[in-house]
Amino acid sequence: MTAFFTREDGRYTATRMAVSAWSSSQLAGTAVCGLLAHELETHSPGPGFVPARFTVDMFSPVLNEPIELHSSIVRDGNRIRVVDASIVQQDQVRARATVQFLIAAAEPPGEIWQPTQELPVPDQRLDRPEGAPPLFKSGSADWTHDFASGVNPHRKAAWNNVPPLIAGEPITPFERAAFAADTTNLVCNWGTAGVGYINTDVTMTLSRLPEGPEIGVHARDHVSANGIAVSTATLYDRTGALGVCTITALSNARRMVDMAAFAEAQSLPAVTR
Repeated sequence: MTAFFTREDGRYTATRMAVSAWSSSQLAGTAVCGLLAHELETHSPGPGFVPARFTVDMFSPVLNEPIELHSSIVRDGNRIRVVDASIVQQDQVRARATVQFLIAAAEPPGEIWQPTQELPVPDQRLDRPEGAPPLFKSGSADWTHDFASGVNPHRKAAWNNVPPLIAGEPITPFERAAFAADTTNLVCNWGTAGVGYINTDVTMTLSRLPEGPEIGVHARDHVSANGIAVSTATLYDRTGALGVCTITALSNARRMVDMAAFAEAQSLPAVTR
């Protein structure tokens, strides 16, 4: 496995790993989210801050062409910094993102209700520094690398060790979380006929960054009507929950995605032993 992008003269070019399952001329939302997080993180106030809310609007296809990244600080304070970023191609903004960096502090006193969550964690560790193919889980079935395993109506989870985002640079915890956040569409909208919704946005809220190379996404909810779906998932690692991801998606029934066929077309390992 290699990186999702190469960088030259301030522009980013996608590798085959970043190509969308919907069209070979477009980039996957996971790669788009990761790249925008990469740009936003260049404005981080420092290790005492957490990227607590990250929102991406994907209102135009990001093309499989060189990318320019633009960013600016919107608000800078002692406890909060807000930063905007955008992807520009052919002199048009294709996607935009914003992040709120919040200062970390001691928890307030007292007890607060929290839901009990059973977050599935695989026994197999995906800890290679170069990344690894994802694991999938449907309902009570075992974890598997099989991209065809989600063709069912059961609750799903994905477990990832994301390869480097930019060639020659180690992936950061924020980039890793942002990339995984977009897989909310996969774990929440993957059914008996494939993936039939394409998400137009992602919002990831974090109380902390992931620890280690592994990160999971577990479906929480799916509400749909009139071809519009709203879905949420829990983002977590081996120590517990990190935060929540929310997406809004449009029906794309004419171009359903068969994940097994996509994996085969990309020469990805359908099953890795």
